[in-house]
Amino acid sequence: MTDVAEVISPSAPTPSLVPTRIVHTRTGPVRHSFAYRSQSWFVDVEELPRLPRMLAPFARFRGDDHFPEPPTPDQSLRQRLDDHLVGAGVTPPAGRVTALLSPRVAGYVFNPLSVFWCHDADERLCLIVAEVHNTYGGRHCYLLTPDRDGRAHTDKRFYVSPFNDVSGRYDLSLPEPGADGRVALSVTLRRDDEQPFVATLRGRTVQASTGAVARAQLRTPLAPLLVAGRIRLQGIRLWLRRLPIHPRPENPRRHSPRTRTDS
Repeated sequence: MTDVAEVISPSAPTPSLVPTRIVHTRTGPVRHSFAYRSQSWFVDVEELPRLPRMLAPFARFRGDDHFPEPPTPDQSLRQRLDDHLVGAGVTPPAGRVTALLSPRVAGYVFNPLSVFWCHDADERLCLIVAEVHNTYGGRHCYLLTPDRDGRAHTDKRFYVSPFNDVSGRYDLSLPEPGADGRVALSVTLRRDDEQPFVATLRGRTVQASTGAVARAQLRTPLAPLLVAGRIRLQGIRLWLRRLPIHPRPENPRRHSPRTRTDS
């Protein structure tokens, strides 16, 4: 295994738009798959975009939209990240932090998965924070030390879907978008020798010009609202197919212990 601290590679430019294609595949006990287009941003968390007035409602970045801690007035996204890490017993990174996430659009935000790539003072990747949001308003962070290809493994600890309990283990492939702009993330849930659920996100970064932002609203208007609606619609379809429902656990944890890759 190569220590992640040895890996230095140029990332895609920030800020960038990322038109994405997301695929969810469920293999059991009911087989079900669906795909949809969406829109994410690849940003430096300390240099978040500020759009012209006419386009500002279509991309507002707020620190309070991330991490489970209670809202704090005027706290930046970087400050919230650092505070969350300190609360988890992890030293905040000394270097740059990039992220793939969705901003508020027309006042609404929904980030099923936000990924934060944390670098040390020498610009070496030292930590990945994978933040998961569910449709019940819950948030949970997985703190990961990946291998050089962005792969890591961690126990599942957060209730995401009523059709899956919190048992199992995730295999994650979360490479930081490189200089070529390619975005390719995947999350695989494993139980024993089975893979009951796989989600992938694919895309390529695009320069975040005014024209690109405007075109994105024509291609995928109100993306966060549509994503949340599609997920709920698929849930209704699974419920109609009599897929068993698992009740939500009480008092979920806010983060998982830092996990090192074992490959």
